[in-house]
Amino acid sequence: MPRQPRLDAPETLHHVMVRGIERTAIFRDDADRADFVGRLAALAERGALTVYAWALLPNHAHLLVRTGHRPLARTMRSLLTGYAGAFNRRHRRVGHLFQNRYKSIVVEEAPYLLELVRYLHLNPLRANVVPDLRTLERYPWTGHSALLGTVPRPWQETATIFTQFGASHGRVRAAYRTFVADGIPQGRRPEFQGGGLVRSLGGWAAVTATRRTGAPVQADARILGTGEFVAAVLREVPERAAGGLPSRVTLETLAANLGLAVPALFGGTQTQPAVTARQLLAYVWVEVLGRRASDLARAVGQTRGNVSLAVQRGAVHAARWRAQIPTWCR
Repeated sequence: MPRQPRLDAPETLHHVMVRGIERTAIFRDDADRADFVGRLAALAERGALTVYAWALLPNHAHLLVRTGHRPLARTMRSLLTGYAGAFNRRHRRVGHLFQNRYKSIVVEEAPYLLELVRYLHLNPLRANVVPDLRTLERYPWTGHSALLGTVPRPWQETATIFTQFGASHGRVRAAYRTFVADGIPQGRRPEFQGGGLVRSLGGWAAVTATRRTGAPVQADARILGTGEFVAAVLREVPERAAGGLPSRVTLETLAANLGLAVPALFGGTQTQPAVTARQLLAYVWVEVLGRRASDLARAVGQTRGNVSLAVQRGAVHAARWRAQIPTWCR
């Protein structure tokens, strides 16, 4: 069966799972874990995604993220390709590190955001990586410790989660701690692991009840949410599968939106605003729109290396201009 297209669009919530090939360990030591987290942090700081929850296990990792100003596929490619190369060099190995492509599930926010935060952060406890909840609270390789303030992670989004628990800072963390503890007896949740109706309806009990009524329900293994949510997402498949950003914007239009003229794109004024605009254009062209650096290089009379360097420098500015990037692509 051919693979279905990925579903994505700006501001889409995803549960992302990454596994080692043939169940091999993708994290052998804390140096590996720190490298992966550092790369994830850099992407979050640039506005490529928003991170709500994450957990690193020896042979797999879970992320709960929201798509930022560039498609999730490009962000994950940057994260996993860079990490795998560094891992192989560090451990003197060759070949693939990850099992196939990563798995991503579009998530309906209202019923599942907090549930997934809890579920993902309890993974090390369920897998016996840590012995108890008290140890988990200081374990540095999940976002749980960041939410509790024991391991600072300024790049992790915490305000969205805390607003669900009240206004008082001290009480918020106590309420969150209780919420996580209440999830321990639930064990493994089938709706977070299965597919089709199991995922879309929220578990086998819901599937059984729906079948008894005979009511038709829309379901898709790529989506965690109600039938209505699944149907709404599938109506938007062309836009979401393409990453949700317009793909027909011309170089001339993109340059004009940034206040630049194509003929002088890389050879014009060297004032700092102009240089920053050129670097942002290169970043948006390659990382957001998914166009080839070589095409941009030919269009502006530069080498591919110069364009690639501009892309890297543009990434540094991207977080500051995150809100404006979608408007430049129209």
